[in-house]
Amino acid sequence: MKHRSRKPVSKQKVHASQRHSQLRIIGGQWRSRKLPVADLPGLRPTTDRIRETVFNWLAPYINGTTCLDCFSGTGALAFEALSRGAAWADLLEIAPQANQLLTTNLATLHCQNAQTHAIDCLQWLAKPPTKTYDLVFLDPPFNQGLIIKTVQALLTQPWLKPGALIYIESEPCDLDQIINTAHEDVQHWSLLKSKTTGNVQYCLYQLP
Repeated sequence: MKHRSRKPVSKQKVHASQRHSQLRIIGGQWRSRKLPVADLPGLRPTTDRIRETVFNWLAPYINGTTCLDCFSGTGALAFEALSRGAAWADLLEIAPQANQLLTTNLATLHCQNAQTHAIDCLQWLAKPPTKTYDLVFLDPPFNQGLIIKTVQALLTQPWLKPGALIYIESEPCDLDQIINTAHEDVQHWSLLKSKTTGNVQYCLYQLP
């Protein structure tokens, strides 16, 4: 994902003349395809290096999964999952410019097994679930306390299938303590993989 500034991207003004950056899909059916990324303050894709590691972790699980990308931003994680065989993805992104570009990029890829939603993640998770998910990408804006809130919301209602995978990307922190504080059920999650690259920490958990 993506938003690294303290202010939500949706509150930032963007000049219409700003050029688009690009993200590159690194594996699967759309391998090497490049997609435009809105030049919003603090918005950037999860790096190629991190995505390659993460999707090596996910390789045994990704085919046929139903995915939720909670803070989609550039869509890098959801697009990579869809390229590698995910059955469906919901992409949540409140910033209008970023959300519109996600929709455009899905159309460019002729992808019909995903949908974008111009909504705040916590508002989405407060609704009664209409589906359950095998895989959740949780890469919120850093340093805003959103991991604990999102984990609480995910577990308050039945959004997650048994054995679901949760990928979390954050600033370096005691992530185990944060998510265990979020909800008593989190203590039963299994930490499958964890790594820190530069100022980014990323972990893969699995529910019982």
